[in-house]
Amino acid sequence: MYEFAIAWEWLALAVRWLHVITAIAWIGSSFYFIALDLGLVKRDHLPAGAHGEEWQVHGGGFYHIQKYLVAPAAMPEHLTWFKWESYATWLSGFAMLCLVYYGGADLFLIDRHVLDISPMTAILISLASLGFGWLFYDLLCKSPLGRNTWVLMGVLYVALVAMAWGYTQVFTGRAAFLHLGAFTATIMSANVFFIIMPNQRVVVADLIAGRAPDPKYGVIAKQRSLHNNYLTLPVIFFMLSNHYPLAFATAYSWVIAALVFLMGVTIRHWFNTTHARKGRPTWTWLVTLLIFIAIIWLSTVPKILSGEDKAEITPSYNQFASNAHFPAVRDLISTRCSMCHSAEPVYEGINRPPKGVVLEDEAEIAAHARDIYIQAGRSHAMPPGNITDMTGDERKLLTAWFESAVQEGKTE
Repeated sequence: MYEFAIAWEWLALAVRWLHVITAIAWIGSSFYFIALDLGLVKRDHLPAGAHGEEWQVHGGGFYHIQKYLVAPAAMPEHLTWFKWESYATWLSGFAMLCLVYYGGADLFLIDRHVLDISPMTAILISLASLGFGWLFYDLLCKSPLGRNTWVLMGVLYVALVAMAWGYTQVFTGRAAFLHLGAFTATIMSANVFFIIMPNQRVVVADLIAGRAPDPKYGVIAKQRSLHNNYLTLPVIFFMLSNHYPLAFATAYSWVIAALVFLMGVTIRHWFNTTHARKGRPTWTWLVTLLIFIAIIWLSTVPKILSGEDKAEITPSYNQFASNAHFPAVRDLISTRCSMCHSAEPVYEGINRPPKGVVLEDEAEIAAHARDIYIQAGRSHAMPPGNITDMTGDERKLLTAWFESAVQEGKTE
């Protein structure tokens, strides 16, 4: 049965790899087309219906690109659609959510100091929040507020900040940031699936039927695409943040999230303005720097936990704490790992436990049994550079502990 832990780890890596690849493809194409659209130049010689053109050079060749604001006079023989990048990114991201956070809800999703709920309740809240996010956003866009893009963006920002706060009241800090990224990414991908692509299909159908396409479909799709453009960088931040506890595991992490959304706007504003050839608003970088400094300061504010400091061993992890090897493992962890993985690390240069993982008591060690097995038993990833001189026999002890505990749990 312990082989399952290894297979699960490789499956998680494969899905994460797929997610990164598809995200690069989606984000890259999105940024490219935004830059292309903003850089179009109107010229007198353009064909009827053409909005602008752009000359580009890449890979040893020249490209001449023209954009039709509504549609060309006739349907071209070949038309390339950009949609699977978005769909594959969301699907692989949701698969990661299931593998890591739903599959390990006791450890990665639930913080009983924050809210004492069952894994199933936490998963249902997670799923419901993603669906709610899209429905709320879509209704907002279709409301009278949707007629003013910037007012709409302001209301959306308030909603995102509210969700940031809400997630930190339910999940672990790590899961809260991940969910905020998933919440935002769901809106972005749903924009492509439910709005942008269907609108494009309507235009194509009109062309095939010989009808004049309605310009409103392009306007609506353009608005949603603009939203996606400004939301992309914060999503990337939240997806990377699980490696940095100073971002997600501090007292005002939800405020940090709110500021990250603002940084996404200031950074993209510089690029969008530059691509549109309207100057280079360098002030945006100063604002971005000031926001980032504020984030750094907020990350130093101590976090006060509510409830009992000592965690209880949940039934699902009791098999690891009751195993015959556990006393020796506990002493080993205390000797080789606790200088970093403690509430107040003593290793020089480390101010927060890496990834927020604390291994100070029996419950915490038992809860992280699989990670310890993979990181320090089956591999030499931990301690980094074997800085604490963990021996081969000690790694064998960790391996024997996990595998025997899993076997015992299987036979019970």
